[in-house]
Amino acid sequence: MNRHQPMHVIPRLAVPPCPRYLNIQSFNFPPPISTQRSPIDLLKMAPRLSQPVVTLRLLRRYYSSATEPLIRVTNLPAPNTGHIRILELNRPSARNAISKALLANLRAEIDAVHIQYGPNGEELPLQKRFGGAAGVDEKGPTRAVVLASAVDTSFCAGADLKERKGMSQGETAEFLTNLRNTLTSLSNLPIPTISAISSVALGGGLELALSTHFRVLSSNATVGLPETRLGIIPGAGGTHRLPALIGLSRARDLILTGRRVGAPEAYFLGIADRLVEIVPEDERDGSDVLGEARKAALSEAVRLAQEICEGGPIGVRAALQAVAWAREEVENKMYERVVNTEDRNEALKAFQEKRKPIFTGR
Repeated sequence: MNRHQPMHVIPRLAVPPCPRYLNIQSFNFPPPISTQRSPIDLLKMAPRLSQPVVTLRLLRRYYSSATEPLIRVTNLPAPNTGHIRILELNRPSARNAISKALLANLRAEIDAVHIQYGPNGEELPLQKRFGGAAGVDEKGPTRAVVLASAVDTSFCAGADLKERKGMSQGETAEFLTNLRNTLTSLSNLPIPTISAISSVALGGGLELALSTHFRVLSSNATVGLPETRLGIIPGAGGTHRLPALIGLSRARDLILTGRRVGAPEAYFLGIADRLVEIVPEDERDGSDVLGEARKAALSEAVRLAQEICEGGPIGVRAALQAVAWAREEVENKMYERVVNTEDRNEALKAFQEKRKPIFTGR
C-alpha cells in the first residue's frame, strides 16, 4: 500500500488483500451522530487520517427544520476553481426509498449540473442560477458530485414499493422510464461522480450507485440486486452497468441469486473503489457504528473528489470521456482538446518554476 494513503482506506489499485478490520477506537471519535447532522458536522467530525485533508469552509444552503428537503445540498470549494457538490438523500422514514418526489428532486439536481456544461463537456459561462434545489449559486462551476445519504441506516433501499403498490400499470411504466432517464443522465455527467455508501444499497439503490464513476463503501455496508426474488429483474441499468463493471460471470451470479454482498466482497469484485474499514458491530453499539461509518464514507468520498479536482478541470473531463469510450481515436481527440489550453501552459510554467500549478479551467 502507498505509504501516503490513509491507513483505514484501501484504494482499488491491484488484487485486494484479505479484508481485515481496523480498530478505529484508536481514533478520537466524537459521540454518536444523529441522522440529522449536516455534512458540515460530519466532515468536521471525521477521524484524523495519516494523510492530511485540506480543510475548507463548506458553503451550505440551510433549510427550515419544518420542511426538511428530500435532497440536502452542500457546496464545498474545490481546489483551483469551482466547487464539489454533495447531494444527500434525505428520506429517513422510508430508508431513502426512491419515490416520485425524491426522483424528481434528484433529476432537478442532476440537470442543475448539466446546464453548466455544453454537449461536448465544455464549460459554459457562469450561470447566476443553477436551478433545482440548489438555487442561486455564484461559487463557480461544479467540479465533482458526491452522492451520499443523510440517513445512518440506509444509502438507498431501492424503489418505494409501498408507493408503487398503489400505481397503475401506466404509472409504473412512467416511473420506471423517469428512473432510467435520471440514472442515465447521472452517468452522463461530464465531471467525476462519487457515491458514499455506509449501510444498505439494494435494488434501485445499487443501480443509483452504479451510475456514478466511483463508489466508496464502509466495511459494514451491504449491496445487492434482489429483484429476481420479487419475480422481476433489475430495470434501471443494473443488468448492463454491473457486467460492464465486474464482468459477465460475476454479474450473472449476483443478479440471478439476488444475494446481498458485504463491502469486503464488493471491494474484491470491483464494485467498490475505496473501502473504509470500520470496527465490527459485535464489538460496539450498532448505532455508533452506523453513524461513524456514514461520516467516514462521506469524508473519504470528499477526499477523493478533492484529490481528483487537484488536476486541471479540462483534463479531468477529457480523461473521463476518453476512458469511457476507450478507443485510440477518442484519446487522440481528447488530447487535442487539452493540449492548447491555458491550463496546459500553466502546468508547464509551474513545472519550470518548481511550484504547484493554478488551474482555471480554460
